[in-house]
Amino acid sequence: MEDKINLSEAQKLQLSKKDNVQHKDRAEVIYRNYCCGNVNELTSQFSEVSKLSRRVEKPVLHLTLSLAHGENLSKNQLIELAQACTEAFKVDQNQYAVILHKDTRAQHIHIVANRVGYDGKVVSNSNSYLRMAKLCRELEIKHGLKQVLNPRAFLSKEQRMIPRQNARMDQLKGNIQQVLKQVKTIEQFEQKMNALGYQVLKGRGIAFIDDKKVKIKGSEVGYSLMRIEKILGQQETQKQAQPTVDTAKHTTGSRRSGKSVEHTTEKEMALPAAGQHGSNILEILTKPENTEELNPMLTKEKKKKKRKHRLNL
Repeated sequence: MEDKINLSEAQKLQLSKKDNVQHKDRAEVIYRNYCCGNVNELTSQFSEVSKLSRRVEKPVLHLTLSLAHGENLSKNQLIELAQACTEAFKVDQNQYAVILHKDTRAQHIHIVANRVGYDGKVVSNSNSYLRMAKLCRELEIKHGLKQVLNPRAFLSKEQRMIPRQNARMDQLKGNIQQVLKQVKTIEQFEQKMNALGYQVLKGRGIAFIDDKKVKIKGSEVGYSLMRIEKILGQQETQKQAQPTVDTAKHTTGSRRSGKSVEHTTEKEMALPAAGQHGSNILEILTKPENTEELNPMLTKEKKKKKRKHRLNL
């Protein structure tokens, strides 16, 4: 919401054409319960009722219902979803407003409710995530919507084994994998991820915020801060070990044939696994060698000639 407040009308129209969604007049209040008027009037009415309870610190309950991409419901159907939601959270007899947002490809509504009722009683908001997950599964069946699994925290052990598709997380994982192939330090990694549109949050762990302001922990896609640093460290160690491999190969010769060794065993030198930096090693392997300088047999022949010359003298 806040990322579009400072946009001009012309910028909103341009962005609407680009995203194929509605940015101008993107929010519409489609239902009001025990309240009326514009935003300022609604805020004032909520504030007055919330004063009936002195012990509540956060009187406003904010709930969001979002449909899967490609699914659309009429305004009346969306209002029906909102009413079912307020009943489940026991705020259906309190003040609440339902706002439809049109600036994303996924149709979604926001429900803003007053936890304080006209009787001064405060509705509990405990276990709100679990209650919302249960409600959504029921609404999916009732309205013929796409059925998805609950958040992982609310799944049984058997359900957690079922593969889950998350395009946003899959994209982040793929971007991390590609960037790790291109960089050597954590600083370079952050710069590359920033260039791809991610804000990187690094502390005891690491998290990424995409262009839609969605935050995903690195550990959720298999790349914790510890693993990222370990991968970068392994690549640096491998790079430092390459000159040693080069020397070992050049100083190894075949005394019988007088030629440099072309075949190396797996123990002597292992090529990097797929996905790791291997261009330097391949360059070393394909680089022509100066056999005259490295051939031990030629060196021995020169020494013998010098000895014979001295004996003749």
